[in-house]
Amino acid sequence: MTADAVRTPQAQGTTDDWSRRYSRGVLFTDLLALIWVVFGVQIAWLGLGSNLATNTADLRLSYFGISILVIVVWMGALALYDTRGDRVIGVGSAEYRLVADSSVRVFGLLAIAAFLLHVDLARGYVLIAFPIGILVLLVSRWMWRQWLVAQRKRGAYSARVLLVGSPASVLHIGRELGRSPEAGYQVVGAAVSTGLRGLLPGSTIQSHGGFDDVSAALRETGADTVVITSSDDLPPERVRELSWSLEPGRQHLVVAPSLTDIGGPRIHTRPVQGLPLIHVETPTYSGRKLYTKRAFDLIGSALLIIVLSPVLLVLALLVKATSPGPVFFLQERVGLNGGTFHMVKFRSMVVDAEDRLQELSALDRAEGNDVLFKMRNDPRVTRVGAFMRRYSLDEVPQLFNVVEGKMSLVGPRPSLSAEVARYETHVHRRFLVKPGLTGLWQVSGRSDLSWEDSVRLDLFYVENWSLVGDLLILWRTIKAVVRSDGAY
Repeated sequence: MTADAVRTPQAQGTTDDWSRRYSRGVLFTDLLALIWVVFGVQIAWLGLGSNLATNTADLRLSYFGISILVIVVWMGALALYDTRGDRVIGVGSAEYRLVADSSVRVFGLLAIAAFLLHVDLARGYVLIAFPIGILVLLVSRWMWRQWLVAQRKRGAYSARVLLVGSPASVLHIGRELGRSPEAGYQVVGAAVSTGLRGLLPGSTIQSHGGFDDVSAALRETGADTVVITSSDDLPPERVRELSWSLEPGRQHLVVAPSLTDIGGPRIHTRPVQGLPLIHVETPTYSGRKLYTKRAFDLIGSALLIIVLSPVLLVLALLVKATSPGPVFFLQERVGLNGGTFHMVKFRSMVVDAEDRLQELSALDRAEGNDVLFKMRNDPRVTRVGAFMRRYSLDEVPQLFNVVEGKMSLVGPRPSLSAEVARYETHVHRRFLVKPGLTGLWQVSGRSDLSWEDSVRLDLFYVENWSLVGDLLILWRTIKAVVRSDGAY
């Protein structure tokens, strides 16, 4: 890491500085959104100067005053639930969930107050203002997040991190944080157990010495966050002393457990006698969640087949008219629990494509993938096939596999038997769920991914799948297909 790389973000201030600036900007747009929604609904539904009925003779209220009160309480709830805190912004669903939860509680508080004070609020005013208000707030927060992610990819609006631990754990955590710059952790240096000074082997992370040099390393790098990557060489007393040495309110301590690829909903922290115990729920592949996923797959795939039937017909005619051979291509794939099934696709290659596979495999290995066959300019692909592959249209018939129950709308990539024979033991965990029409591999680079990244994403999905996660992946799939990145 060069000196310029360290100095440039430093001018942008500490975490507290950029967090306050960001929070003020979000607060301003939240206020504008609520003023626009609440007063807009009032004017459209009731008029600006309308009074509301009460059963108390000495209580005179107007909707103008009620609207101001609702906005003040709503803004207070958003602040009370820390929806603009630097711990929740930028990544994950916690920010959106807190916005929705705090808004629903304002709605409940208003209903209770109206009941106790015998105030007859217009139902339309309440039932329109709150849903629209929540929606506008979420859209506003989403727009802020897009801006923040762009800033963080440039190195701004991020915590400046000093990694502390063994060289192996520092490299591992540094690599994982580097995968997600949108999370807001920018590694600016390290202090390792070996006391090394200089670049850590195989990385751009600059080590500033050992554990006794942490304070000096903080000054040299301008870091505001210390991340302990391993505790093997740091006894509890040493960690506590390190936390005491940090500047209160400006420097922060984070402890990274020896866990990776674990979804947030599975992690629960419970303090016991001063010990921050981390409970990790084991993934479940049965019961209500499984039935819900199957119902979602069945209804979703059936609706998509109906909506896309004209597209299916046009593509079938194009395949038939432009190259000799069948319209569909059936291929044996490995699915749930290692069972096999025939996956259906539009034929995008010449008829003898399978016979020519062996001669092309040696060329593909030169592109850096020993397990999956992926070639950018595959000579077997037809002109229509190249177009379909670019936008993943050749995979649309897999919706029939989803209806049949052999595949899911979202899941790991369907594997060939020849690939499975070369899998390491841990990779077989991907067969605990059905393969998917799309998945994390589809929205994270598609064919541009290395084998290691493909496995990591598939196993992450298997360990952490949820219906909400499936919906997010489907939404990201639409954007990935439109961009056609990594498709060949």
